[in-house]
Amino acid sequence: MAINWFPGHMHKARKEIKKVMPQMDLIIEVVDARIPFSSENPLVPSLRGDTPLIKVLNKRDLADPAITDQWLQWLEQERGVRAITLTHNERKEALGILKLAEELTPGHDRQKSALRVMILGIPNVGKSTLINTLAGRPAAKTGNEPAVTRAQQAIKLPDNILLYDTPGFLWPKLSPEQCGYRLAISGAIRSAVLDFEDVAMFEADYLVKSYPELVMARYGLEQQPADGLALMDAIAAKRKFFRRGGVPDLHKVSEILLNEFRAGTIGRISLETPEMVERELQQARADEEAREAEKQARTEQRKKRSS
Repeated sequence: MAINWFPGHMHKARKEIKKVMPQMDLIIEVVDARIPFSSENPLVPSLRGDTPLIKVLNKRDLADPAITDQWLQWLEQERGVRAITLTHNERKEALGILKLAEELTPGHDRQKSALRVMILGIPNVGKSTLINTLAGRPAAKTGNEPAVTRAQQAIKLPDNILLYDTPGFLWPKLSPEQCGYRLAISGAIRSAVLDFEDVAMFEADYLVKSYPELVMARYGLEQQPADGLALMDAIAAKRKFFRRGGVPDLHKVSEILLNEFRAGTIGRISLETPEMVERELQQARADEEAREAEKQARTEQRKKRSS
């Protein structure tokens, strides 16, 4: 199932960001350390041009540390990008971003004019919480549901920094398709538009392949499940989640899997690696080329019939 979520206010935000980004001296993009690729916005590179970018991998304490190290190296290959990690709500660590901002804009005289910084992030990556940490006050709205911020606002920070907060927005097409699932698992897409069991099955399959020891320990399993469905059935049996007739209640199991991943209860888990993403991108490109070739072939056939 392809997952898409692009409400009207996100389309408006995209247009507003495109309009003001050329005026910025620095950009901060907040991503989820568990899904650094899936949670970054592919529109940012085309919009920022040569403006320096600080890529903040937030929620480091929930991600697999070995894989996070891989992502830091991968992300800094891009020109003008500095990648750092943060633990949610660590003020002292977060304030290091202001020092890094100074390092990346050495030619800017803050005695003469404010340093204009835009902060970006898709829904639910912790952008608003980071803003409040930097400001030392509740300057941005926060919430458990994605897309709490709905309009741009300028926030004064210490050392003559003007921080432009923007609404969290996704993009019209989530590609490769796996990105949509990872965003749904992390909580970046509203629950109301999701098929819980479909998303949880994707998560369960991945956990069985990549983190079998963690799920066995968390759910008290003595034997490694063969696949995602076997894991969900095993959890239903352990938690006694059954419907009439002894049928496993997979919806309840889905809620458990999604909520416990988001809270870090299962363990420190990353849902993607740079190598995995490279493979998926290659496959997505190959699939797109195949579709284009098929479309072209149909067009040629129609031309022959009509001639």
